[in-house]
Parts: sequence; structure tokens; C-alpha cells
Amino acid sequence: MFGNDRQQMRRVFVEAWRKAREGQPMQPVEAQIAELIREHPEYHDFFNDPAIVLEREFTPEDGQTNPFLHLGMHMGIREQVATNRPPGIADIHRRLSQRKGDHVEAEHEMMECLGRVMWEAQRAGRPPDEEAYLECLQRLLP
Repeated sequence: MFGNDRQQMRRVFVEAWRKAREGQPMQPVEAQIAELIREHPEYHDFFNDPAIVLEREFTPEDGQTNPFLHLGMHMGIREQVATNRPPGIADIHRRLSQRKGDHVEAEHEMMECLGRVMWEAQRAGRPPDEEAYLECLQRLLP
């Protein structure tokens, strides 16, 4: 999405949030990021302090979620839903959103499947298994 430069990627998030707070014009991806941050009030203070945002390390030992990873997964899922790739994911998202009463909460459930499939792919050194991903997502439905 933004290359492999962690600082550059983080700056995009910080800048999008700054522009949103100040009512400045934004590129479409910036508006998407700002909307995601708006939907996650637990991250507002974090993104309001660029010095912390740009330097903070997120390790499993600190017990906190990496907001960039979390929001990035939301963006990934929303892109999948918008393109219906893998085929059927848009319907799953719609049905989960109806059941949960909230698309953000539906995406939080979907992230478990996405994270598992990505981890397995990385561990095995292969592309993510779309079929396994869809099977996991379908198990979230009643």
C-alpha cells in the first residue's frame, strides 16, 4: 500500500488524521484512513501525538495492539469486500455486519481469519490460501 518504509507509512496515517481534524482536503486513501481512525476512538489520542506514533514499537510483550496493523487489516478487508475478492467475501461481510449490527465489529471477527491465513502463508513461504480463508470466514456465520 505505501511501500516497506515504516516511517513513511506511519506518516501517511498521521497526516490523514491531521487533515481530517483540521477539515483539510484529502486524497481518497487519506479519507479512508481518517474514517478508520474515527471509527476507533481508542486510537485518537495516539494519533494526536505524532512523536509517539512515529517512534513507538509494538511487541507481543507489551500486550497492546499495533494500531497500524489493526487499521491496515481493516483496509485490506474493505478492499476485498469492494472487489469481492475472494469471491463471496462481500456477501459474508454483509451478513456478518447485519448479525453484529456494525460493519466494524464484523471486520474485527474477519480479522481473525485474515490474520491466521496470512500467518500460515508467511510461515510456509507461499501465497495466502483463499479457499481456507473463505472457509474460516463462513464458519463465522450461523
